[in-house]
Amino acid sequence: MQKMLTLISNVYRLGNASKNVGAQTVSEGARMVLSTRFFTDFTPQASFDIKKCELHRLEAGPSETAVLTREQGLQYYRTMQTMRRMELKADQLYKQKIIRGFCHLYDGQEACAMGIEAGINPTDHLITAYRAHGYTFTRGVSVREIMAELTGRRGGVAKGKGGSMHMYAKHFYGGNGIVGAQCVCLQVPLGAGVALACQYQGNNQVCVALYGDGAANQGQIFESFNMAALWKLPCIFICENNKFGMGTSVERSSASTDYFKRGDYIPGIKVDGMDVLCVREAIKFAADYCRAGKGPIVMELETYRYHGHSMSDPGVSYRSREEIQEVRSKSDPITMLKERMLSNNMASVEEIKEIDVDIRKVIEDAAQFAISDPEPPLDELCNHIFANDLPMEVRGTNPWVKLKSVS
Repeated sequence: MQKMLTLISNVYRLGNASKNVGAQTVSEGARMVLSTRFFTDFTPQASFDIKKCELHRLEAGPSETAVLTREQGLQYYRTMQTMRRMELKADQLYKQKIIRGFCHLYDGQEACAMGIEAGINPTDHLITAYRAHGYTFTRGVSVREIMAELTGRRGGVAKGKGGSMHMYAKHFYGGNGIVGAQCVCLQVPLGAGVALACQYQGNNQVCVALYGDGAANQGQIFESFNMAALWKLPCIFICENNKFGMGTSVERSSASTDYFKRGDYIPGIKVDGMDVLCVREAIKFAADYCRAGKGPIVMELETYRYHGHSMSDPGVSYRSREEIQEVRSKSDPITMLKERMLSNNMASVEEIKEIDVDIRKVIEDAAQFAISDPEPPLDELCNHIFANDLPMEVRGTNPWVKLKSVS
């Protein structure tokens, strides 16, 4: 059966290649042949036992069983693999000095972003810190726009003016860097504010506010917890515990490393952040809790970043290469999902390889665009400062005083 699938896929690909059909069309056609003719040969869905979550102030928690359909599995795999390849390409472009400034990569943590997106609605809201490329993608921004933003080009999601740490989309509020009086946990009080807006408008939406273990000891977080609990805001506060705040381990920075209990009077959940199904089920539970008017919930996603804190950090002075390799070999979120699907006959090896090839082409195309697209001109520097077109000049010293803002 596997040989037959491979033969049909190769014949279709070669036939279209001779007609100069694009790579994306070829891939879609191959998948169409596989899905229409041999769909019944695959398991349409399967149920998996997942790791039990630790609970705080909750009598019951998320389900310990997750149902995964074949379509969902392929979608999750494609999304997480795209995130992984995108970050590896960003690493390469940074080392070539094509991407400049700050750049914080997300590889290793893909199950968090994918699981969260799978557990909420597109109309729900999300705000995070500067390790934001993956979330920008899951919120609907194309790889091209993300890569072009990384290189500071006009085709970027923020028109080349935000860079790695400042990306935005509909219902997605960044991407927030350390600037001025702000801090890495700025997204928590802002997230509480977005949740307040959801409550005020009565639209049954929730806000997911993410922060890292390095930001978990900031005072603004506890102030936000207090307000959210008082007003029963529909906010899911999520600590992505990737074990290190910059180069400092959680054991050295926190007297209590049970971040899901930090809300005290707010219920909490500790989740395996390397398993996309664990994350998805936990987020569904949390979203339902918030939508029921019960107030906020605190969640800790135990995850791991493969790269260092930023591109200036090799990531091996405070941890060993062996430690990183052990996590890769035993807990990699993409490998875990792929093995689940293959072992349950939900996909074929050839089909997975076809997806991988397609993703590499998408990433390469995006990288070429990010290199060749022009930079924004100087006269656009002050655009989009105001929500509306205001008949006023941007104040400052020459030559900036001549620039105007266009919304």
